Amino acid sequence: MKNKFNFLISYFDSLDFKYKTSFLVFIIAGGMICIIILSQISIFTMKHDFDILFEKRTKSLMQLEHIKDSYKVNIQDTLFDFERKQITYQQSIEILKLAQEIIDRNWSLYKEQIKLRNKEFLTIFIKKFIINEENYYENKALKQSIMENINKKRELIKDEIDLIKILNSDEYFANMNLEINAISIYLTSLINYDLSLAINEKRNTDKIFNIIFIFSIIFIFIVFFFSVILSLFIINNFKKLHNSLEQKVNEKTKELQEINNYLEIKISKEVVQNRKKDIIMFQQARFASLGEMLNNIAHQWRQPLGSITMIIQSFQTKMSLGKLTPTFVDEKVNDALLLANNMSNTLEDFKNFFSPNKIKSKFSIKNCIEHSIELSKYLLLQESIEVKVKIRKDMEINSYYNELSHVFLNIISNSKDALCSNVDKNDRIIKIIVHKYKNHLVVNMLDNGGGIPEDILPKIFEPYYTTKYKSAGTGIGLYMSKQIIEKHMNGVIFCRNISHKMKNKKAFNCTLFTIKIPIQDESSENTNDK
Repeated sequence: MKNKFNFLISYFDSLDFKYKTSFLVFIIAGGMICIIILSQISIFTMKHDFDILFEKRTKSLMQLEHIKDSYKVNIQDTLFDFERKQITYQQSIEILKLAQEIIDRNWSLYKEQIKLRNKEFLTIFIKKFIINEENYYENKALKQSIMENINKKRELIKDEIDLIKILNSDEYFANMNLEINAISIYLTSLINYDLSLAINEKRNTDKIFNIIFIFSIIFIFIVFFFSVILSLFIINNFKKLHNSLEQKVNEKTKELQEINNYLEIKISKEVVQNRKKDIIMFQQARFASLGEMLNNIAHQWRQPLGSITMIIQSFQTKMSLGKLTPTFVDEKVNDALLLANNMSNTLEDFKNFFSPNKIKSKFSIKNCIEHSIELSKYLLLQESIEVKVKIRKDMEINSYYNELSHVFLNIISNSKDALCSNVDKNDRIIKIIVHKYKNHLVVNMLDNGGGIPEDILPKIFEPYYTTKYKSAGTGIGLYMSKQIIEKHMNGVIFCRNISHKMKNKKAFNCTLFTIKIPIQDESSENTNDK
């Protein structure tokens, strides 16, 4: 027995979790259904037997008592009253007929009640197969014999009532009393028989109730026992599942930590490489800008150098002609010094441009824009490009002067290339508009160079993307401009094509670059000053 129990325990323990849960639900649901069925059976059976005892049995007994009383009171007492001349013959006949009708009706109802006493199928099944009821207390032959005797006596009394003879009243009354006493005895026997049946059926009802109650208790115990056992199995399964999940979570956490460590190393390496790339691109942008600046310096130095050359040659000419005078020498030396001073100022301007600002400084946006235009003035004049600057209100910002000037110079250089390629010399215009919007400085730079093709427009800020020949550009000028504005200055730069009236109210297809730079508010400035 113990081995079987251990085998059953090990079998349940080996089942999957879903089967254990399903079995537990089945046991609980099945047990509850059995308990409900048993309780309903017990209630139904007791109700059925109660109906038999207190309705059918009681009614039949009452009908027999009514019949017995009718014979004794209605018939026997009426005959005594008639014999004593207390009532008339006609009254006696009416009372006797009425009593006979009452007796016939109650007897018919009693026999109908007997026919209706057929037990239900469920009651028969319970009493036959559950409690194995033996109907030892039923004696159908005896009951049938008593009912036949009652019928005979009842018919005999009825016939004698119909054949009343006043002349033989003594003999009649003697016979009548004898028959009424006899039928009373039979009725009493039938009443006792039915009453014994009711008592026995009450005993069986108690027996059924006790058995069903015991079975209900057993089922409740079985459901409780299996529920506890299966709950323990499920709790144990939950513990195992929890431990396995915890172990898996720990393993996954360890894997994630290793992946994070690997990603951190990889990201740090990528950051270093990107910084190197940014430095290289920045250097390339510097070199490209340096080439343009050297070209500008060369253009701006060409005329002064030619003038100085002519001054030197004039010394040689005057010397050969013998007309070299101190006054002439002083005049030409002053002119040469003036030219040399201008050339030196040009070098100083370009030198300051190439030295990056590591510390923010306050400067006027107007001065920064004019400085950028001054650096590219010669090329703009050479290409007949007109620059219009509209500053509604000059503002000071706290930022990097040279880097912002470099951005302006890159955009002016791109506008110059577009205007030289697409626009007639008489219509080449660059317009710069500066205004303040909320806490931002907004610089709009547009040219009427025909705009940028829509398929190229989203790519212009990508590194090494250029539509120029390789000898004319590297494709990193606008990329570096975006890096400076957005990363160094926390601003925004974007480009779009618009239609704008640039000259004589004539509309042109234009390229618009918009730069938004945050302005430090006055309260923070005052705080910093303090």
